[in-house]
Amino acid sequence: MRSVILLLASAALVFAGETKLGKPLTLTDQVAIDKLLAAPDQYVGKVVQVKGTVREVCQKMGCWIQIADAATNKAVRIKVKDGDIVFPKDAAGKAAVAEGKFVKLELTKQQAVAQAKHEAEENKKPFSPASVKGPQTVYQIQGTGAVITE
Repeated sequence: MRSVILLLASAALVFAGETKLGKPLTLTDQVAIDKLLAAPDQYVGKVVQVKGTVREVCQKMGCWIQIADAATNKAVRIKVKDGDIVFPKDAAGKAAVAEGKFVKLELTKQQAVAQAKHEAEENKKPFSPASVKGPQTVYQIQGTGAVITE
């Protein structure tokens, strides 16, 4: 009985620094974020997995994170349907692996302004509609699962 307790305690220590969110990760290979963003149309509609450091987290609902590659400073947003996954608001600076379908969003200028205003409000940052110059194409991952490590 004592050895079972020690085994369980050891396992808890090994996994204590890892938070699994959403569905389990299924891919074994990751796409480098800079490679993904260099040829985004090559990946649109495909399930991809990326790895990096969490740069930002939605502070209102935890519905997205931005993961950056430390070597290139390139970043991609992982967006989930509200409530499917709630990313920890204190995840910034932690290592993460995320998986989901890579999508392309074509936003009109009006949609881009609304999106930028929404994000500024979420993050309590100032916003000027003049900062949005026109229609925008946005690439992001529709997240299905992630692992965040301490």
